[in-house]
Amino acid sequence: MFSTIHAANRMLGRTGPQVFPIALGCMGMSGMYGATEEAESVATIHAAIDAGVTLLDTGDFYGMGLNEMLIGRAIRLVRDQVLISVKFGAQRGPDGTWLGYDARPAAVKTALAYTLKRLGIDYIDIYRPARLDPKVPIEDTIGAIVDMIKAGYVRAIGLSEMGPETIRRAASVHPIVDLQIEYSVISRAPEKKIFPLLDELGIGVTAYGVLSRGLLSSSKPAAEGDFRARLPRFTGDNFARNQQFIARLKQIADGKSITQSQLAIAWVLAKGPTIVPLIGARTRAQLAESLAALEVKLSPEEIASIEAAVPPEAVAGTRYDEHQMRMLDSEK
Repeated sequence: MFSTIHAANRMLGRTGPQVFPIALGCMGMSGMYGATEEAESVATIHAAIDAGVTLLDTGDFYGMGLNEMLIGRAIRLVRDQVLISVKFGAQRGPDGTWLGYDARPAAVKTALAYTLKRLGIDYIDIYRPARLDPKVPIEDTIGAIVDMIKAGYVRAIGLSEMGPETIRRAASVHPIVDLQIEYSVISRAPEKKIFPLLDELGIGVTAYGVLSRGLLSSSKPAAEGDFRARLPRFTGDNFARNQQFIARLKQIADGKSITQSQLAIAWVLAKGPTIVPLIGARTRAQLAESLAALEVKLSPEEIASIEAAVPPEAVAGTRYDEHQMRMLDSEK
């Protein structure tokens, strides 16, 4: 069992809850990165809660609902100690293929009903569309979630991978507590237009991909069932070319007697008090390593050194494939 880590909580925007400065992203516990062990996944969730982690993140399409059921079993006796963030709307076929997004008001409420059953809880703390549905005005999607807030089934609204115009329109309907978006030392596009708008509107950030799906920690895709094998940064010459940046990060980390993962997480933590990194730890060992990043202090000079060592424009490959990049509202 982990001992509780004493770290100052962070606010999810001006209207959101206070949360532990690191959150646990549970996607990888349901097969996205290859085979997993349920017992270890549950033990990792319990260890995170014991250490003070208060925010667990999932999606109703992770493992086709299996991830929500896993979390439901893990939190059955500790529901009052955690906040649950759920993404919805992604459509998948029986073979796992991605079919698009459905954020119509009726679909929002139907998805929520199934999510509550799978998790075995009465309400969701933060509910968010996984992506923008281009066929549905964001005002209609947010309005449907507002209905569910009034009915007691949802406590707060978040967004995921939305661009500035969409964020502003959504916030005009109801306060948004956070935007979930990929952000790491090699994925820094949100700094240009999105983060300044979030500061203006008082919206927090839950940052996923802080290790660039393991690229920054020298992880390689598993032989089977690992979706990273199709991501540009992990394929062909791109993967080999990116190793030069990983080597530079390792050199900086070695100089501080920490791991590359801890350095990458500490960098995100240092980029602003409204940013909460989502770590995708699948084991207790990975969790312990990630949480130790809270003890890492980076000076302004060290932050500048890290950013100079890994210039985002020099990284080989985009964070998603060409089709998915075109679908991302945040990239427009």
